Amino acid sequence: MTELRMHDLSLSLDGFAAGPAQGRDAPLGRGGERLHDWAFADATDVDRRFRARGTEGIGATIMGRNMFGPVRGSWDSDPDWRGWWGEDPPFHHEVFVLTHHARPPVEMAGGTTFSFVTEGIEAALERATAAARGGDVRLGGGASTIRQYAAAGLIDEVHVMVVPVLLGAGERLFEGDGWDGWRCVEFTPSSTVAHVRLRRDA
Repeated sequence: MTELRMHDLSLSLDGFAAGPAQGRDAPLGRGGERLHDWAFADATDVDRRFRARGTEGIGATIMGRNMFGPVRGSWDSDPDWRGWWGEDPPFHHEVFVLTHHARPPVEMAGGTTFSFVTEGIEAALERATAAARGGDVRLGGGASTIRQYAAAGLIDEVHVMVVPVLLGAGERLFEGDGWDGWRCVEFTPSSTVAHVRLRRDA
């Protein structure tokens, strides 16, 4: 059965997935880049194992519009924006972007196609499940998108990396409805972050 899995979200010690004042020049908000410093250090065996697990069995991805890019309002304000990842994004499957503004699909190199969903989170999950063809669906950020799916009871697994920094403000992951009934099934620290894997009780 297809599962919805969220992997590789870095969180500060005080629970923020991004700093304040996110934008084109600071996509992770003020100070938020520190959440990902560990990824540019020499990867440990633990980190490599968890990163590899995040792509195993994944057939499609869902993400919020903020994760796709900084464009606000109509896409006409920046019609050439094609994501943060260059011409060959790392997904290599169909990616469903939640948005209030319709846009034709954007085909990229390497098999990635960005499709834009205006009908809400359930419609995006239905389309992604069909596109995954028996594989699992990966849920990308941002934190607000993850919270929406959690509140609807649609996420099966969450993997976060707790990074030893304090941001003081920004966007939290674990707030609002949907986080009752989760349990930690794996806690593994590396030399740079603590990997925490959570499963939702059936």
